Amino acid sequence: PDVEVPENPEVGFWGMQRRKYLLEHQPALYTALFLGGKLTTHLEEIDRVASKMYDRLVEQLKQRDGITEELKVLNQTEWVQCMNTIRKEAETVVMGELIYE
Repeated sequence: PDVEVPENPEVGFWGMQRRKYLLEHQPALYTALFLGGKLTTHLEEIDRVASKMYDRLVEQLKQRDGITEELKVLNQTEWVQCMNTIRKEAETVVMGELIYE
């Protein structure tokens, strides 16, 4: 088939994770999306939705755990540790619900 690859798709971290997952675990779906000309659109949509979900989860988890700017000022090391844990938890949820679906 005469298929052209888009030069610069607007795909960020989450879209690239989805692409990697499809290539490794669902090659038939990846091929169907690619040949149908829908891969870039799919990856851009996943990236957009996942980014919003991740940001929302981080904010919710910060509230749940009481992580504030005051803590950041008072104990930066503890704040960084808490934020790293929150970010990892949010990433795990997004990967499970959107990327690996």
